[in-house]
Amino acid sequence: MFRKFALTTTVALGAITAASAQELVVGAFGGSFADNVKTCYVQPFSEATGASVLLKPASSAQHAASVRATAGQSDMDVVFADDAFAVQMANEGLLVPLDRAALTNAPDIIEGAWGKGDAYVAAMLGATTIVYNKETVTTPPTSWNDLFDPKYEGRITIGDVSATAGWQFLAALNQMEGGTQQDPGPGIAKIKPLAQSAVLLHTQADQVVSLFERGEIDIAVWYPDRAGVAIKGGLPLAVAYPQEGAVGIRPTISIPKGTQQQDLAMKFIDTVLSVEAQKCFSEAQVIGPVNSKVVLSDDLATILPTAEQAGQMLFLDPAEMAVVMPDWTRRWQREVLR
Repeated sequence: MFRKFALTTTVALGAITAASAQELVVGAFGGSFADNVKTCYVQPFSEATGASVLLKPASSAQHAASVRATAGQSDMDVVFADDAFAVQMANEGLLVPLDRAALTNAPDIIEGAWGKGDAYVAAMLGATTIVYNKETVTTPPTSWNDLFDPKYEGRITIGDVSATAGWQFLAALNQMEGGTQQDPGPGIAKIKPLAQSAVLLHTQADQVVSLFERGEIDIAVWYPDRAGVAIKGGLPLAVAYPQEGAVGIRPTISIPKGTQQQDLAMKFIDTVLSVEAQKCFSEAQVIGPVNSKVVLSDDLATILPTAEQAGQMLFLDPAEMAVVMPDWTRRWQREVLR
């Protein structure tokens, strides 16, 4: 009897140890985004489940490439990625559909946040727009065309086409110049001189922070959420929404196929979608929530878009962009970088 009790106790202790040793690997973006993921998502999740979380910072393109390379055997359990890349992964059958019935916060999430077949869900709402140093730029920009003013030559950064800010800016210019998704030529011709005179074609959002901190740039095509964090940190930045419309971003969260922690991954996503976590992250990262019950503070009004500005935003169809992005990338490398 003692032996049976001892064996049972050993098994029980082993189960407890295994549960406490659970680790979720989450592919996130770097810098302030990762810091706020830890505070607003990871901390309450770990407190509720006892599981630890390992963050792997990278860009959307890098996360998608990693999931694709492992082909259904991803070493990540949850992935943050902008919607164009989430669509690519979903179309390639690399994501586990989300079960809304298993997400207690699903009823409060705006319908537009859900991907086709619930392959992913937007975790927040952002934009690609104009950010500038208000101490050196005395006249706030009002148009994408303002970025081509000769006074910004050698004092601007825009994104590389591999970065969300890069291809979205190209898409905005291409639309302005009469191009189509199948023909980005007008946009490429427009952006080429600006790209060649830029201080940097950034591939990571936090590269822009360093450029502003060192006084190497006056203006950037960037994200209001990252600008908001930098403003909180003391940088004299301001956000402008071009009259032609900023480009809307839906950063998503999904579960790659191959995870051995699917139930735990669902619990993490449910935490991300909760009112408390959404409010925490929105105010820390200065980005729009997708939970309809979140009420934000007034001090975000100068950074986040007004209802009118949000209504003017260009929201690109991620499924269509997923099809044309390989060609856009090849043409960028051939026609802009050379």
